[in-house]
Amino acid sequence: MEDTSNITQKIPVSIQDELRNSYLDYAMSVIIGRAIPDVRDGLKPVHRRILYSMHEQKIGPSGAHKKCARVVGDVLGKYHPHGDASVYDALVRMAQTFSLRYPLIDGQGNFGSVDGDFPAAMRYTESRLSRIATDLLSDIDKETVDFTPNYDDSELEPTVLPAKFPQLLVNGSGGIAVGMATNIPPHNLTEIIDATLLLIRNPDATLEELMVHVKGPDFPTGGLIYGKSGIEQAYRTGRGQIVMRGRCIVEKTMKGDREQIVINEIPYQVNKARLVAKIAETMKEKRIEGIAEVRDESDREGMRIVVELKKDVFPQVVQNQLYRLTDLQSTFGVINLSIAGGRPAVLSLKETLAHFIEHRREVVTRRSRFELRQAEAQRELVEGLGMATSDIDRIVETIRRSSDPEEARERLQQLALRGLGEFLRRAGRPEDECQEADARGDYFLSDRQAKAILEMRLSRLTGLEREKLAREYGALAEEIARLSAILGDLATLMGVIVAELEDVKERYGDERRTEIVPTEAEIQMEDLIQEEDMVVTISHLGYVKRTPVTTYRAQRRGGKGTLGMEAREEDWVNQLFVASTHSYVFFFSDKGKVYVKKVYEIPLAARNAKGRAIVNFVGMEPGEKIAAITPVSGIEAGFFVVTLTRRGQIKKTALDEYENFRDKGIIGVRIEEDDQLLSAAITDGSREFLIATRKGMSIRFPEDQVRPTGRATMGVKGIELEENDEVVGLCVTGDGRDRVLAVCERGYGKRTPLDEFRKQSRGGKGVILIDASERNGPVVGVATVSPADQIMLVTDRGQTLRTKASEIRETGRNAQGVRLMNVDEGERVVAIEAFAEAEEAMTTAVPPPPADASVVGAVEAPGADVTDGNSSDDGVTE
Repeated sequence: MEDTSNITQKIPVSIQDELRNSYLDYAMSVIIGRAIPDVRDGLKPVHRRILYSMHEQKIGPSGAHKKCARVVGDVLGKYHPHGDASVYDALVRMAQTFSLRYPLIDGQGNFGSVDGDFPAAMRYTESRLSRIATDLLSDIDKETVDFTPNYDDSELEPTVLPAKFPQLLVNGSGGIAVGMATNIPPHNLTEIIDATLLLIRNPDATLEELMVHVKGPDFPTGGLIYGKSGIEQAYRTGRGQIVMRGRCIVEKTMKGDREQIVINEIPYQVNKARLVAKIAETMKEKRIEGIAEVRDESDREGMRIVVELKKDVFPQVVQNQLYRLTDLQSTFGVINLSIAGGRPAVLSLKETLAHFIEHRREVVTRRSRFELRQAEAQRELVEGLGMATSDIDRIVETIRRSSDPEEARERLQQLALRGLGEFLRRAGRPEDECQEADARGDYFLSDRQAKAILEMRLSRLTGLEREKLAREYGALAEEIARLSAILGDLATLMGVIVAELEDVKERYGDERRTEIVPTEAEIQMEDLIQEEDMVVTISHLGYVKRTPVTTYRAQRRGGKGTLGMEAREEDWVNQLFVASTHSYVFFFSDKGKVYVKKVYEIPLAARNAKGRAIVNFVGMEPGEKIAAITPVSGIEAGFFVVTLTRRGQIKKTALDEYENFRDKGIIGVRIEEDDQLLSAAITDGSREFLIATRKGMSIRFPEDQVRPTGRATMGVKGIELEENDEVVGLCVTGDGRDRVLAVCERGYGKRTPLDEFRKQSRGGKGVILIDASERNGPVVGVATVSPADQIMLVTDRGQTLRTKASEIRETGRNAQGVRLMNVDEGERVVAIEAFAEAEEAMTTAVPPPPADASVVGAVEAPGADVTDGNSSDDGVTE
């Protein structure tokens, strides 16, 4: 017969199926056995093995520290068949006060630092269990958890620890498995236990009720959490984004003339040394220009990173830039993934606490069963010994008649003893129980009782020992009753869990370290921009730019001015205004659309630069031009947008109707074909309007004569124009400025008291504003001013002049005025703007324009005080 014992049968297997099955096995091994914590005790296998090994070696908080190499070796040899680095790294992290909110290892030696320094080698460091770690291991020897064979079946290890508190949430966890990851932040133990107690007492508690106790994560490094929406989402779904910030304070430097930002707490898991290096890098690359120096002054007393600022730098702006450009603000992505029921699952806050409560319920039940068995067994022995001491003569006689211990044991079991009731009375048991024992009659010893009697010392026969046995029996009876009640009533069992949780909170609870700020931490671009006044200029051909007000040094009236925009021969500045960098700017097009931008978004340029084309900056449609521009400090209810056209049509619309603006613009005003939008302004509904025309006429009327209408309306007539006349300006009165400034093309102008312009009804011809004579030229602009205001004049050749309103002489309505600016032949003033500014800012000198700048006319040098020799009373007519 043919031998077929060595013939191997080949079975074809699909490579796809084999790879799928093998990879799934590998993935589950990594997920369950290495990278993901168990929801019950919050530990990964390596951490659990370290703690259990130290417990077995009795390296506890009351004993001496032991070498970490000894712990790692025991873990490797018995439970964890992987590299020693993985075990030591896990041990080190459990000892780091900046990694765990409540460290589980009490380390001695160099265990690394928040700067990212590596710990010393395991042969140099020592460790022992912390006190709170013992509460994870408490009752592990009372059959509270299951044990499983280790990797070589030579030892047993626990599958989970009893864990008296929700370790998963208290200390958090992080890990990357195959196809999934977990990232759970640490929390305050007091808050977590309070929420657990609430859920025990009210299993139907809502997330909102739980969050009354659990405010949010509590990081060991402190810091701030900005916004609650990410916290709520993480607690509700198991996933969320939490914005963390370092804690900063602003101090004066030792010299006292500067300020410095001091960082004393940083976001969780941020490397301090890298943070300092990043701040220095942004300073060197001038991404943050307000920093003079950065240094780390941290010591054993605490963290202190000093960011010294340059002079006159606003600290909040630099702080916001640090938040945006460095890890001083970072995001913690919560993924509450853990092993629940043997499978990975993303759990909500309530589900996580519910799994822990169920774990504690099982642990206390198993512990109570174990203790009940132990108590009942001990009570049996004490009862037998008590009976023996009650009838000691017969016991001794029986033993003496026996030939060997085995025979003595058998004879003792056959011996009928009496007096159980009397023993129970000595033990303090209830009388009905004692009477029941008396009625039962003879008492026979069990095998265990007989052995205990044979091993009993003669000293136990004394009266004192007999009373001691009785007391022990009474205590055991009460303990058995207590344990039976726990096992027989769920409310009693949950009461035990509550008491143990409250005990843990009492011993380890502390205050929060991380402050939660309700405001969301979305840093807007304006938070990174220092608020300051800017001069915004718009040229005839549609170029826009902004320049700091301080660039223009104040001069006396009649001066030549400084070079403003470097205009081409066919281009000139025709509009300018002063606004904060954080203000809005409404761009009204000739088609009646509105485009909204922030002042800081307007390109910053030098005085003599032409700026950027508005059509590219705003994003208008082809053929569309900007007709009016107005700054808006903020979009609020109760304010109105007023628009005025060249033909005198005036319209008023509530400001909040422009709130939902879009990049492509929204409808702002309806314009007739033969008309053109001139200007726009913001009012509060209680002002007066003064409209000026090119031929020197004006009209003043109350704002309430213009009723509010929608954005897509045309408005009503503001002034009746003469033939070939047109509107050149709109003043909104009522802001404390009681003088009317009128400026003509040839650089002449005057101030006139507002009271000289009597109030009229809307739609009339008005009264004379200024004599628009041949010397003066047509009126180009009008503004209401106060003596403290500054005046900016711009010519079509790019010359600008800034002077004080108080230097302009007051005259009547019919006067021609005085020379405000010396303009060359063929040059004309095209725009004016009045604004208030601090005196020190007005006198700031600026460097001259480049030598190759192509300008017409002289340019003022720094420090010069250029005036016209005839400017004092030139051209004044009374």
